[in-house]
Amino acid sequence: MNTIQTQVAIIGAGPSGLLLGQLLNKQGISNIIVERATGDYVLGRIRAGILETGFANLCREAGAGERMDAEGEVHQGFLVSIEGKETRIDLSDLTGGKAVMCYGQVEITRDLMDLRQAGDLPTYYESSNVEVSNPEGAKPGLSFEHNGESYQVECDFIAGCDGFHGVSRKSIPAEIITEHERVYPFGWLGVLSETPPVDDELIYCKHERGFALCSMRSQTRSRYYLQVPLTDKVEDWSDDAFWDELKKRIPPKAAERLVTGPSIEKSIAPLRSFVCEPMQYRNLFLVGDAAHIVPPTGAKGLNLAASDVDALSKVLQRFYETGDRSVLEKYSPMALARVWHGERFSWWMTNMLHQFPDLGVDGLDPETFDRFMRSQAEYYLGTEHGRRMIAEQYVGLPYSSLD
Repeated sequence: MNTIQTQVAIIGAGPSGLLLGQLLNKQGISNIIVERATGDYVLGRIRAGILETGFANLCREAGAGERMDAEGEVHQGFLVSIEGKETRIDLSDLTGGKAVMCYGQVEITRDLMDLRQAGDLPTYYESSNVEVSNPEGAKPGLSFEHNGESYQVECDFIAGCDGFHGVSRKSIPAEIITEHERVYPFGWLGVLSETPPVDDELIYCKHERGFALCSMRSQTRSRYYLQVPLTDKVEDWSDDAFWDELKKRIPPKAAERLVTGPSIEKSIAPLRSFVCEPMQYRNLFLVGDAAHIVPPTGAKGLNLAASDVDALSKVLQRFYETGDRSVLEKYSPMALARVWHGERFSWWMTNMLHQFPDLGVDGLDPETFDRFMRSQAEYYLGTEHGRRMIAEQYVGLPYSSLD
């Protein structure tokens, strides 16, 4: 049995785990990362790419902002098309100059991986049988197997950055936590292609045939989505069928200039809202998808994980500076306050922009629900006050302070 001693053991080498590790390292707090998958598999996950102002600044603070600033696309607005009526949300004008950064999660992960490797910081990829022990005690532990050897980690704290299906949340007694969930009756069919984006900014579309989103990863790589029934399978959708359907749902001018091509990745993701409370069990902290899931409509999933990282790094830094354990209890309330704002915004955007055929929603019959959503769209998109509320939440609410 190999014994490792560190201050913080991080489970999960996705962007949240890597970002937390980098911030802790800059604060002089030792840490290790344990990840079940290979590094290549982690880099192969196709995920979000819209970064709030706060997340972009946090990457810079961690020393991972150089390539992001050089290659990322600053977006000062986005377009919403509802049944043919187009409205641009001018983020910069409505928020006093703030914007979002379009930079793929894969690229963020790669930058953080490179930083961790350059700093020779311990990361155990392809680990198995990961188990959390004694999270409620003075000395929590972590055990795992790697390259045929067994390891026992002795640490002060454990950060669970291991996603919705990870071991961290499952290590908290069921009677301690409350889980809130809403599962949506549709999914997103996503296609990644080596084609120039259809527009310089994102286009969100509500059409009678369903929702569509035109997004991007760079000036040469595009990401598109269609609302589809949960019964659909990827094999049901050829590339030609996807492009034909997308053209029907997006604005006609965008459809005319759309460049199509072979998909390099195609998948269907179900949509859900999920929150686990609290996000802490004594010396075990949940971060990102381990504690909460949002539908991707509001571009909040990765960004909420980043704000969790910011809150936890502040809490741990203060603890190691002062030795005051009471500061540790601030993490869950700090993180959850912002999580619920993000959940509400994502829920609202999803309700407003998707079709809910033949289903009552929130206790309403389909026709009444549709009338409410039309009224909301008219108000929020048709007034400056409404557009400002959308813009302020899209660029990201301020991060919480310890004081």
